[in-house]
Amino acid sequence: MTSSAPRGSRTSTSSSTPGAGRPDGSVPAPRRRRRSGQGSAQNAQGAQAPAPRGQGARPARPEAAPSTVPGTVPDTVTEVGTDTRSFAELGVPQALVDVLAARGVQDPFPIQTATLPDSLAGRDVLGRGRTGSGKTIAFALPLVARLAASGTPRRSTRPRSLVLVPTRELANQVAATVTPLAQAAGLRTTVVFGGVGQNPQVSALKDGVDVLIACPGRLEDLIGQGHCRLDAVEVTVLDEADHMADLGFLPGVKRLMDATPVVGQRLLFSATLDNGIDVLVRRYLSEPVVHSVDPAVAPVSTMEHHVLEVAIDTKAALVRELAAGQGRTVLFTRTKHTAKKLAKQLTAAGIPAVDLHGNLSQNARERNLGAFSDGSVRVLCATDIAARGIHVDEVGLVVHVDPPTEHKAYLHRSGRTARAGAGGLVVTVATPDQRGDVRTLARQAGISPQWTPVGTGHALTARLVGPTAAYVDPADSPVPTAPPQPQRAAAARTTTTTTTKSTGTAGRAPASGRPAGAGAAPGGAPRRRRRGGRGGRGGAGGAGTATR
Repeated sequence: MTSSAPRGSRTSTSSSTPGAGRPDGSVPAPRRRRRSGQGSAQNAQGAQAPAPRGQGARPARPEAAPSTVPGTVPDTVTEVGTDTRSFAELGVPQALVDVLAARGVQDPFPIQTATLPDSLAGRDVLGRGRTGSGKTIAFALPLVARLAASGTPRRSTRPRSLVLVPTRELANQVAATVTPLAQAAGLRTTVVFGGVGQNPQVSALKDGVDVLIACPGRLEDLIGQGHCRLDAVEVTVLDEADHMADLGFLPGVKRLMDATPVVGQRLLFSATLDNGIDVLVRRYLSEPVVHSVDPAVAPVSTMEHHVLEVAIDTKAALVRELAAGQGRTVLFTRTKHTAKKLAKQLTAAGIPAVDLHGNLSQNARERNLGAFSDGSVRVLCATDIAARGIHVDEVGLVVHVDPPTEHKAYLHRSGRTARAGAGGLVVTVATPDQRGDVRTLARQAGISPQWTPVGTGHALTARLVGPTAAYVDPADSPVPTAPPQPQRAAAARTTTTTTTKSTGTAGRAPASGRPAGAGAAPGGAPRRRRRGGRGGRGGAGGAGTATR
């Protein structure tokens, strides 16, 4: 493979041979330099002119070994379908194999079969697999195995490994996979993200952790406060790196990566390898091994895609029919308000539903996602924040209530079903005015959905939904609610108001039923009553009350 020049470098075309500047051999006249006040003064003083953009040396990072992925990341697919090796045969320690077996994971998925030999050997790995392909286990096993083998003791505020993820939901899902493996190896794990108090996270870091799973924003905050340092990190993992790029987290990711030792192992896993991911590869991975078990656009073959075209005035009724089945259903909307409103409408219609979006507190997110995971609620109304953070088995139907704006979002949304080789249904609800956009979306996603104009009570809808669940009275709905909040603030406001009113009556005549000296100003002098204005003067003897 021919290595391409790094981005930002320029190939010089000048030559010291006379006449090399033009095809006819003539030498062009030198271009006059534009003179400016400040620049002329600096040059007169002998100051060195700044290097052109892209030609200066990269600061604060030594030159890495040549990468096997120069330029852009190759779009090749690793053929691993014939590899039938078990986890133990791939080199996974038996203690970790036993943990996987206890969780029902017996055979490795293609992304795991492809990457484990290299990652367990300590090499930097760049892996791509579609959502639901098993990437979390693919990096969790070498992460835990190598930390256990190194035997380095834990140190306060200095984690031994770092897993960066884009969202809180994904952080919790990764922790649910990594923690049992880490406990089997005697390692300690903690999770760091925003939206919750930082004190428990600070305490965990102070006690020392082996595996730190973090979102970039909160981790940078803790580092800035001196609660965490990354100079002892042995293994760094970037999970869903393309999603972090979509969310604008790459500058923070680079700062965190710069804080880790250059000699550590680095693993990058993602569903796609575009949108700036090649920059991370060239800058931070040393001679990485690339394993891509799916093409960049990879619809799951076990998914059945449908587009139900419906009139605008009957769309709400169709969505209720799609949500009325007995299996787990995820409804994706474009906005937070729509997700919240839809969950309330479905619950009021006898279909218990919860919402998941960015306006919820972390406790509310975990409460709603927990209700959906344990089966007490069968319907989840979510925005794209959940497209990569929901790892719930047995989701039989995904409905795009609002079609996404780009094909990657469609694939990630749809990836909530048909996970781990299971089948699943994906339905896009489209109105006539969205016909062209949905056709373009399907073409870009590489799918050929069955397009059907429908109304309420259509036979295809009944087949997709299956048996209808029993009606649940909204009063008996199992939808979780937030616990009642303490009323201290209200009580404090009441006390303040009472005190203010009591103070305001100072100086009134005894005829009001209050002591004459109540509310006296400091120093013993009675407070003077405001006179004049709208309140006017009080009655005879000062018995009147000023109007406010």
